[in-house]
Amino acid sequence: MLELKNISYYGEDDTPVLKDISLRLEDRKFYVITGPNGGGKSSLAKVIMGIYRPSAGRIFLDGEDITDLDVTERARRGIGFAFQQPPRFKGITVGELLQLASGSQKAAAGCNQLVEVGLCPKDYAAREVNGSLSGGELKRVEIATLLGRKLKIAIFDEPEAGIDLWSFGRLTETFRRLHASNEQTTVIISHQERILELADEIILVAEGRVQERGEKERLMARILQECDCSKNCLERAVGANECR
Repeated sequence: MLELKNISYYGEDDTPVLKDISLRLEDRKFYVITGPNGGGKSSLAKVIMGIYRPSAGRIFLDGEDITDLDVTERARRGIGFAFQQPPRFKGITVGELLQLASGSQKAAAGCNQLVEVGLCPKDYAAREVNGSLSGGELKRVEIATLLGRKLKIAIFDEPEAGIDLWSFGRLTETFRRLHASNEQTTVIISHQERILELADEIILVAEGRVQERGEKERLMARILQECDCSKNCLERAVGANECR
């Protein structure tokens, strides 16, 4: 179980980004965090991962206070994070990155995960994780690194960003299977209806606070009605700016 108690975070110029958030995430549940841009969703995820240090409050994982632990230590305790805009690693191949993520020295490590995100291992394993990969390809490689690890908590920040419709459909099915396996807590930041539909609980974050949370059956209809889009974002294009 992950528990956040009275978490606040101040950004540049002491601007309040997160304001006294208390949140409990249960083991093996599937959560989708949604809400308007600039509301604090990604900052909340980065505080959980240890990328941002909270200005106030404490974070507990299975009863252990991890507030002062860095990213590496949190990763060792089973927390994984996929960035909205993944980093590039010059000189490291996709295959080598997947081996590092899984802890395996086998050349075939990560092949199944590449297939899960719609990438052919023969075409990608030997490619460097650098500027030769498009943003969408890089995104899928990073998601594959999380799929190859045994995590307590996996956090995905807008996994649909920059991914084409076919690959997004495949990725959605991967998340569906991940949910069905019931082996980890999954947290996805997303605006997409297909991903919202997978949630055990939806958490609405706006203005730096958790405005509401509950089962998807109760929150889905209202959230979609309040969306500025007149159509499902997938009918326009995945990641379309007007749907955010």
